[in-house]
Amino acid sequence: MKKITMSAVALTAIMGSFNSVSADGINILDDLVLDGEIRPRYEMVDDGDINTANADAYTARTKLKVTGKLMDIEGLTASVGIISVNNFGSHTYNAGDGNVYYDGSKPYATVGDPQTAMLSNAELNYKIGDTLLHAGRGQVNLDNQRFIGTVGWRQLERSYDSVFVANNSIKNLSVLAAWVYGFQGVNANPTTDANTVLLHAAYTVNDMLKVTAYDYMIAAKKDTVGGFGNDTYGLALTGNFALSGAKLDYRAEYAVQKDATMKIQDTPAAVAAGRFKADAYYYNLDLGANISGILAGVNYELLSGANATGTETNFTTPLATGHKFNGWADSASSANGGLIDFNVRLGYTAKGFGKLLAVYHDFTADTTSVNGTTYTSDDKGSEIDVVYVNKVPGVNGLTGMLKYADFSKADINSGGTTRDVTKFWAMLDYKFSTK
Repeated sequence: MKKITMSAVALTAIMGSFNSVSADGINILDDLVLDGEIRPRYEMVDDGDINTANADAYTARTKLKVTGKLMDIEGLTASVGIISVNNFGSHTYNAGDGNVYYDGSKPYATVGDPQTAMLSNAELNYKIGDTLLHAGRGQVNLDNQRFIGTVGWRQLERSYDSVFVANNSIKNLSVLAAWVYGFQGVNANPTTDANTVLLHAAYTVNDMLKVTAYDYMIAAKKDTVGGFGNDTYGLALTGNFALSGAKLDYRAEYAVQKDATMKIQDTPAAVAAGRFKADAYYYNLDLGANISGILAGVNYELLSGANATGTETNFTTPLATGHKFNGWADSASSANGGLIDFNVRLGYTAKGFGKLLAVYHDFTADTTSVNGTTYTSDDKGSEIDVVYVNKVPGVNGLTGMLKYADFSKADINSGGTTRDVTKFWAMLDYKFSTK
């Protein structure tokens, strides 16, 4: 492929038909690789509110990222990427971006996929031996994304502005230290300033045991009153093993949340409101099995709630990929007493068939006495989720998905969500690369 000049970089990022970028005979970028994704989706939402109309959202996500070797320096690469969400002029849903659309006199229900675009990647990465240095905007997903994730399910995926160092020079040990100074995505809001430190280490003993320890010192801008923050540190044990013909995997995790070490926008009003105070805890126990393609599992997750006197707080996960947890309807509430999610899953997977999975959730409160309010019930509802995903034959990189979530309302006396919520998705996902 022929070389091109700096003035054509934007065009080549779209076309993907190039190998290097040069100026005055000096290679600026070389060995260029284009990664892309096109993801059209239909989402229906019935939020159970008599004052809103059912939403029907037709959207498509387009992601393009160009990565290349920078200035012929071994190990130094640069990436630039964009993400764009288009609704094709469809206004039969509200995206939460300030524009309100109506079905007659009723506003449509919310689907959090605004029509917008953003710079998803603008980063430098330098790999020297077993150490990686990163600076700029990119995606950060840690472990199962319960605490730090990109919320990739939403069309406008979150990107993080960060500086980090990662190292795996000790056999079976990986460590990461990062400073996050901003993030953008998921909704149409502009970049949110942050002052967050992420410390993460994982040691693999063998297939049966991996030990992960972390300390996430989160602080971020919230609103004109002030920011918020807390320290979350914990330990997770994970692994997999075979037993009597079954492939088993497990997760045992415990975390606590304490007052914030890092601060940002800590105005007197924010401090008085206790936005940097925390005293909470978290459990996650999971066991899964694959028996000749039959999938089964059981999970118990607890996010502690504030106590009667207010000295303890709700456990929060502000930077999580929350859609993965507590039901796909995104309706189970951890406010007013925390949340206990006991769920079981059953499914089947096979080559050619794809994967079919059903999950049942039973939600209850951790406590019924919250800051002077006593609830007479701990019932926070239940939910049934079903998903089917499979590769589309004949098209490399293309998968299809059908997904359904049905949330049954909480007891009106529990402080939970008191409306039934139903959601349905039909989606195609096409990923490609010039590698």
